[in-house]
Amino acid sequence: MSARKVNGSTFHDNVSVQGREAHLTLSADSVVILRSGIEFRSPTAFPAWTEMNLALRTSDNRVVNCSGVVISCSGNKHAGYHVSMIFTGMSKQAQERLGKLVQSPLA
Repeated sequence: MSARKVNGSTFHDNVSVQGREAHLTLSADSVVILRSGIEFRSPTAFPAWTEMNLALRTSDNRVVNCSGVVISCSGNKHAGYHVSMIFTGMSKQAQERLGKLVQSPLA
């Protein structure tokens, strides 16, 4: 898995992460986009294998909808949690859009 932090100017506003019992809206500078996943800080812990939906909004106002699974969540309630997710079941079109964001010279 290769990691490149996506520059905040690539995203319009926020990244929305939603699980069955939680919904987070994250600022663009608080996430790291990977080719096959995402990492972010959260005030809420998520158990491993939790399925979640994500909506990534680009600067040209396009939305990339993704599904993912939490593979790691470490930290504590005082300092926050570092959550790592892998994407699952992405369409070819979503993979291409995400690939362009990760490869962007702005990243």
